[in-house]
Amino acid sequence: MPDPAQVSSMFGRIARRYDVANRLLSGGADVWWRRRLVATTHRAAPRATLDLATGSGDVALALARALPPETCVTGMDFCAPMLAEAEKKRAAARGLRAKVAFRAGDALALPLADASMDAVTIAFGLRNLADRARGLTEMRRVLRPGGRLLVLEFSQPQAWFRPLYFFYLRTILPALARLVTGDRSAYEYLCGSIAEFPNHQKLAEEIRSAGFARVSVTRMTFGIVALHEAEK
Repeated sequence: MPDPAQVSSMFGRIARRYDVANRLLSGGADVWWRRRLVATTHRAAPRATLDLATGSGDVALALARALPPETCVTGMDFCAPMLAEAEKKRAAARGLRAKVAFRAGDALALPLADASMDAVTIAFGLRNLADRARGLTEMRRVLRPGGRLLVLEFSQPQAWFRPLYFFYLRTILPALARLVTGDRSAYEYLCGSIAEFPNHQKLAEEIRSAGFARVSVTRMTFGIVALHEAEK
């Protein structure tokens, strides 16, 4: 499992160029993936939503725009430089300031009361947790009965696409990332974490093992990304 201090340091180094790198390295697909997450969350009609591993705040701010006016969104991360980027976006989004708040927090020990959230979202952050089972248990703890968990994460692609995909991950992506962020090693770690992450079926079983019910999976872009939805 990843080392928390190293993960925080890595994201801190690339925070200022993180969004640009995401758009370039995914060919803009990351925007569509996040829109699917937001649209699925919207159907659950939550009043209090936690966006965990919020990073630069894209999902939290998109949720604040999409959800009803009375909804409160909390974006939480343990990397201070990423939260600083999220705060910049919040300051520029004048109409959303009252709806969204960013705060520091560790996914393995959430500083939130039991049953305090209607929905928990996490986009591309679950694989960076030092203990996925503990993190999932914490997410379940802060959800109210009937609350929804939505996990958007890289997965294992369809068999025919695997050779091309992993060639891109291991050779082309780190080289492009070095040009954009100046930090090839950070994206070598990210590529490794994707390659070692469970497929959609195994991750669904991990979510069930954490006590969630009604686990469903939507695979996207030849299976390289999966959106898991579950209920407490």
